[in-house]
Amino acid sequence: MGYLSPSALKNLRKYAYKGVDKSLVSRYVLTPYWNWFIKLWPLTIAPNTITLLGLAIVVFNLATLLIYDPLYYTDKEGAGPPQWIYFTWAIGLFMYQSFDAVDGKQARRTGMAGPLGEMFDHGCDAINTTLEVILASRALNLGRSWWTVASQIATLANFYLTTWEEYHTGQLYLGPFSGPVEGILMIVVIYIISGIFGPSFWDQGILSFTRLDRISIIKRIIPNIGLNESFMVFGAFALAFNILASYHNVHKATQAAKRSGLKPLLYLIPFVVSAALQVAWLSSPSYRDSAIINSPVFLPFMCAWGLQFAHQVGRMILSHVTSTPFPWWHSMWVWSIIGTVDAQLPHILHRPSLIQSTPRNTALFVYLTLAISFLTYARFCTLVIKDITEYMGIACFTVRKKDAEGVWRDTRDIQPDGFVKRM
Repeated sequence: MGYLSPSALKNLRKYAYKGVDKSLVSRYVLTPYWNWFIKLWPLTIAPNTITLLGLAIVVFNLATLLIYDPLYYTDKEGAGPPQWIYFTWAIGLFMYQSFDAVDGKQARRTGMAGPLGEMFDHGCDAINTTLEVILASRALNLGRSWWTVASQIATLANFYLTTWEEYHTGQLYLGPFSGPVEGILMIVVIYIISGIFGPSFWDQGILSFTRLDRISIIKRIIPNIGLNESFMVFGAFALAFNILASYHNVHKATQAAKRSGLKPLLYLIPFVVSAALQVAWLSSPSYRDSAIINSPVFLPFMCAWGLQFAHQVGRMILSHVTSTPFPWWHSMWVWSIIGTVDAQLPHILHRPSLIQSTPRNTALFVYLTLAISFLTYARFCTLVIKDITEYMGIACFTVRKKDAEGVWRDTRDIQPDGFVKRM
């Protein structure tokens, strides 16, 4: 037996994707462009290949950050990437959005639409979420800071909410302002502005920038925080709105199905637990003097966190498409608990950390965490792809299916009944 049980594999046949997109930008601006863009792709290109190519562009953007600013400094702390790099990040993210938008269209064109495509698409989106937090925080000149951590929590929470909502309602819901559409375009604009004026542009106070500091009553009431910090505050309000909107949709679906409207809230606990563990780990030796945030291993730590999150939501999506129980437990929590408890030993037992006793040991442990997070997620992806492709008789990166006799064929050569078309 593989990763998936026989009953879970049978449920794959019953799955059908459902989605709602209420974005006006998507409907009237981007959709015509996407409809043109998809025609550039030959029918010999598999939809998952398009998805993977989009993620590869973002990984390339991250590589340029590591080349020019491997220590992840802000402009105030050291020389950062040249300003033209931010234009490449803007182009890369826009192309990622384009690839991500047309892979579903390509799946329908090639007859490859199905649960594997949704799993693969969401998996790449989950990884991209953390990568863009890292890149956008650098463009906003936040660097190694709790603001970047807060951005990570808010962004991952939004993605988790969307997955949680889809699990309970049976459909992917994108509202008038959503992360995959307006959120991405907003980050593209941030990259362009940083490319023109430099990341230090975002350090100026919002009241100074808007000239509202000339109004005495506003100056007394509203703090003149930086534009970058103001963006984080905006993100907090957006998160609060998304929580209410997602719960409204879930509550409506559970009421229609005559189920408890409060029970789905318990399914948010895994994200809260995982985020709390990461924050507790980062709070050593103290909140104001984090050993990890104030060191070069902050970037690897963020990447490890992102991979663990991608694994977590990947299992949620797998449960959704296979109609299997919700995954409450994640094995990487054991590792995170070890790292957190070890880092907090001076506060818990008033004794030095056993593993992270020196900066060098801390770095080794964080890099080991990154490696294990990558390997466990890669194993999950490999096993799930293998099980689904073998059971459903489809390929992952080529436009092929098995015919009724079990022979691999181009999808265009197979009839709906599974037999090969007659020439």
